Amino acid sequence: MTAPDFTIRDLGVMPYRDAWALQRELHAQVLEGGKPTLLLVEHPPVLTLGRKAREGTNIVVTREYLTAQGIEVLEIERGGDVTYHGPGQLVAYAIFPVGRRVVDFLRLLEDATITALHTLGLHDARPNPGYAGVYVDPRHVNGHLYDQKIASFGVAVKRHVALHGLALNVTTNLQHFDLIVPCGLTDTQMTSVQREYDRRGLQRTASMADAKTALADAFTTTFETYDWTLPQLAVAGS
Repeated sequence: MTAPDFTIRDLGVMPYRDAWALQRELHAQVLEGGKPTLLLVEHPPVLTLGRKAREGTNIVVTREYLTAQGIEVLEIERGGDVTYHGPGQLVAYAIFPVGRRVVDFLRLLEDATITALHTLGLHDARPNPGYAGVYVDPRHVNGHLYDQKIASFGVAVKRHVALHGLALNVTTNLQHFDLIVPCGLTDTQMTSVQREYDRRGLQRTASMADAKTALADAFTTTFETYDWTLPQLAVAGS
């Protein structure tokens, strides 16, 4: 496999605010012609509100309860509604030039995540038409059919460069999603790589290290022929 046209940085576990600040720093560097970067990170528990969630109506517990549990709530610039980040969840921030190809970029994020999940043995991982994110096959619970969402997406594009990205549940504490209506979807349950292994009787233990390797390799393959040109840089150099 050839070296990617972007840098991959593993941040380990980092508070959300620190990773957010690093994203903005890298965004400024890419605007100046710096190399795009893919950040891989886990966060301590935090709820983030996208542009569709400013009132926080899809948080179903009080802010006092969240404070007591040590869970911060932050309003950020990405698209989408409310989501949860926490230990055991692999978050990937792609600080990549996008231009006006936002939909195409989201499909590539989707493709990379699906490829990684196939590598991890979940061969039913797929998109769900009309919804952002990656899903596995739906499941009946108490007579009701629920979509099973394993990865969420939320991207902001500023001056043609993307911020934020995706969150893949590996060994995430899924009970924390009960604090919210994830992404505002009422017919959806959140799942994880580990839960899917257990439900399928696969006798496997989900590994964050394996997930990082699978996702990094998938990004390298998926973005192998990507157009890294920034529109404003092309104009400046003409």
